[in-house]
Amino acid sequence: MRDLNRHYNACETEAKWQAVWERRQSFHVCNGDPRQKYYVLEMFPYPSGKIHIGHVRNYTLGDVIARYKRACGYAVLHPMGWDAFGLPAENAAIEHSVHPAKWIQENITVMRTQLKSMGLSFDWSREITTCEPSYYYHEQKMFLDFLDAGLVYRKESWVNWDPVEHTVLANEQVIDGCGWRSGAFVEKRLLNQWFLKITAFAEDLLEGLDNLGAWPENVLLMQKKWIGRSEGLCLFFDLIDRNDRLEIYTTRPETIFGASFCAIAINHPLASELAKNNFNLYKFIVECNRNGTSEATLKFDKKGFDTGLKVRNPLADDHELPVYIADFVIMDYGTGAIFGCPAHDQRDLDFARKYNLPVKQVITPNANNIIICTEAYEDYNENDLMINSELLNGLTVGVAKNLVINLMESKGVGRRKVNYRLRDWGISRQRYWGCPIPIIHCSSCGVVPVPVKDLPITLPEDVNFDKPGNPLDIHPSWKHTICPKCGASAKRETDTFDTFFESSWYFARFCSPKETECGFTHSATDYWLPVDQYIGGIEHAVLHLLYSRFFTRALKICGYLNIKEPFVGLLTQGMICHETYKDVDGHWMFPTDVKRQHDGVIVERNSGRSVILGRSEKMSKSKKNIIDPADIIATFGADTARLFMLSDSPPERDIDWTTVGIDGIFRYVNRLWRMVINPSIELPPPNTKIPDVFCDEAKKIRQCTHKTIDLVNKDLNKFHFNKAVAHIRELSNVLSGMSNTNDDGTGWALREGLETIVRLFNPMMPHLSEELWSALGHDQLLVDNTWPEIEQELIIENNVTLAVQINGKLKGTIEITKDADIKIIKEKAMAIPKVVTFLNCKVPNKIIVVPNRIVNIVL
Repeated sequence: MRDLNRHYNACETEAKWQAVWERRQSFHVCNGDPRQKYYVLEMFPYPSGKIHIGHVRNYTLGDVIARYKRACGYAVLHPMGWDAFGLPAENAAIEHSVHPAKWIQENITVMRTQLKSMGLSFDWSREITTCEPSYYYHEQKMFLDFLDAGLVYRKESWVNWDPVEHTVLANEQVIDGCGWRSGAFVEKRLLNQWFLKITAFAEDLLEGLDNLGAWPENVLLMQKKWIGRSEGLCLFFDLIDRNDRLEIYTTRPETIFGASFCAIAINHPLASELAKNNFNLYKFIVECNRNGTSEATLKFDKKGFDTGLKVRNPLADDHELPVYIADFVIMDYGTGAIFGCPAHDQRDLDFARKYNLPVKQVITPNANNIIICTEAYEDYNENDLMINSELLNGLTVGVAKNLVINLMESKGVGRRKVNYRLRDWGISRQRYWGCPIPIIHCSSCGVVPVPVKDLPITLPEDVNFDKPGNPLDIHPSWKHTICPKCGASAKRETDTFDTFFESSWYFARFCSPKETECGFTHSATDYWLPVDQYIGGIEHAVLHLLYSRFFTRALKICGYLNIKEPFVGLLTQGMICHETYKDVDGHWMFPTDVKRQHDGVIVERNSGRSVILGRSEKMSKSKKNIIDPADIIATFGADTARLFMLSDSPPERDIDWTTVGIDGIFRYVNRLWRMVINPSIELPPPNTKIPDVFCDEAKKIRQCTHKTIDLVNKDLNKFHFNKAVAHIRELSNVLSGMSNTNDDGTGWALREGLETIVRLFNPMMPHLSEELWSALGHDQLLVDNTWPEIEQELIIENNVTLAVQINGKLKGTIEITKDADIKIIKEKAMAIPKVVTFLNCKVPNKIIVVPNRIVNIVL
């Protein structure tokens, strides 16, 4: 006999079913499974200490997809691992006087337990950790293979230097002139660095975006912009009084008659040459390097230095232009030199105004000239007209562009060129906690790859972090070794890989994580790859996703993989936001430190002092508006937290975390539990044969049940999880409103409806649904059950609603059997009270019936 006064115990129930799934290895999957495969993967976490609420949302989304696909009959690969290298562990080692490896492993232990408490359907037998030598052995070998294939090179280069983290950053890791992690203004330094030739794949990476139809449009656009393909002209300006020429690149050659200056990058060879004999110029270059990246300065005040040199316009001998060194010109883009046309480029206009340079308009949208004031006319089109441009006057922009290019090529002073904004990926990092680069430097042999038999090159454990910079540089013995070529004393490369190196191929390692020879077997990767559904934050649109796409192509060239694109589908989840609070002194406060009184006023929990309520913002440690998932799970249960994440908004949108919201979900969970534990009428035993006859109420219940299955199927396949939840809850409302009479088939229909709710909720609330499935009398685990099937005849609409109009104006509607007789339709339409009143005994000229759509009465 059930105790109907008992409340749902989420903590006890969730622990029970998690133990059952683990004991039965419910989510273990084998390579080469005969079923159709489905690989779902969420971006793996950095083991920072504890999971945060963003993890809960990210992994809930992936788990719903994985469980749904498994129930639909797929062999589902749903793995988990740890992105464990990186500077935060090194910083933690300094702060807590603990070795990074120990700190990482302790964090993994905590976070693994927390993730398991969420009931996630991970195949933990495939768990990987990127800081383990068994993982990075393979990427060291990949690096050597990339080197053999000509995809890696080393050169002295101006790099982005983070003065706080004391390491180099890739261009993609510089956000608005600041380090992506530290937030410090980035400087320029000249260092020897290792690069991956991602630019060799620029066009292929760009064209490949056209095949990624299941990626969000905004991500595709961000990658297109970052790759930055442009078609333009390389042309030469003669340097006056010097037997030399200045090569520039422009995407707008038609504006050449509007040029008022040329500018070169601070690191251009000509700038370096001039600085040798000009101390003021030398100081200017040093200052610009200290102030950050050239690209970042596009958003700030432009700085220039007049070299005193002049160049001659190749299309007008009497047109001389001054040559400036400017901090906004990027050495790595084009030729590192530009001509400035202030009237049609806002950056050039700002520069011209600052240095009193002329502004000459050469393009107009119509016959009336535009006067250039504070804003440049830069968004012109190919049909606009050329003015003030000698031989180009009166031509359209499109015609003028081609004419200038052809003239330059015929004169031998220019050539067409396709350029890309994308730069090669600098992978050298000056830190300890990263994968060692398998290179040896020999004074006789030069750069020597480490032989494969000597891999992996592991990190020394006896390091100290007393001094800033890379501990590997000052280690007394680790970097000293023997040259494998000549046997002489040599030194190891002390730089380590950028941590994005590890995350650029981990998805493939999950296919065969125990493989020791080459990282993954062809049979496993051919079966599982590409990833069918990838899930993660929009912040990785350029960095991680672009690197992974490049890495997959490089691995294909080296014979590791047979695919070019790693991820078929991409889902980018929104952020989780929360109100912000400050005390009267302006200090940020945690949500747990405040309380809302009955009158709605928010005060400090302990003192009762007033609290300043701020806007809802992305949860962040700095503003303390964070919620600990462990507290939520302990209080409400994992299923409640999961359902909250799915209910409020589409996954790609931000959601606001509120106490009212989580309380409401918890009440619904308990109401659903009571509905099943204590049904309104007696249910027949499970698997009872379907009755021959159903009363009207039972028929309607069954129709509602199967329409819900159909709607939820469509919602889940489109990732409209919030709509799916709403449809299931609507069905539960219908069932809770049933009469208490057990007429023909009512009990059977109620059981079918309740079982359907439980099965549909299984991907979202796996513990509760497993518990209720058992309570409904089933012996087989729900996790091993199939997805509910639709009886098509129950979702076909037999009735239609027709709008009834008089002279085109709506007067009412009628509900009638689909494809009903026209005579019956007219009779019902004429009987509508509003129609009767309006006609007032008048006889219509005619009645037009559009079957199954509309009735129009014409007077």
